[in-house]
Amino acid sequence: MGIDYELLGQRIREARIKTGMTQATLSGIIGLSPSHYSHIESGKAKINLPTLVAIAQALDTTIDSLLYDSIPVLIDSYDKDFKDLLEDCTRDEKETLLQNTIQMKTVMRRNR
Repeated sequence: MGIDYELLGQRIREARIKTGMTQATLSGIIGLSPSHYSHIESGKAKINLPTLVAIAQALDTTIDSLLYDSIPVLIDSYDKDFKDLLEDCTRDEKETLLQNTIQMKTVMRRNR
């Protein structure tokens, strides 16, 4: 299984928009032409590791947050992290965490 470059591009676009940067600004910071950068966001161009690192640094985010849903093994890792987090919780703690998570998800999606 390889990288889903379309999903990776979507994640990068979302992170860029959250920072308020334009494609032109970000492409200038990382030293790519605006058209090449646009192809990365659309998933039409593959991205190399140095470029991915530069994008993550410019957007003040992590590489794994950009790759999260574009590599299946990372999804499994996050699922395990959540399972481990809940393992020693009481029923009441789980209910509180669930309600907080639902509210946070709503706020995050509203702010997209």
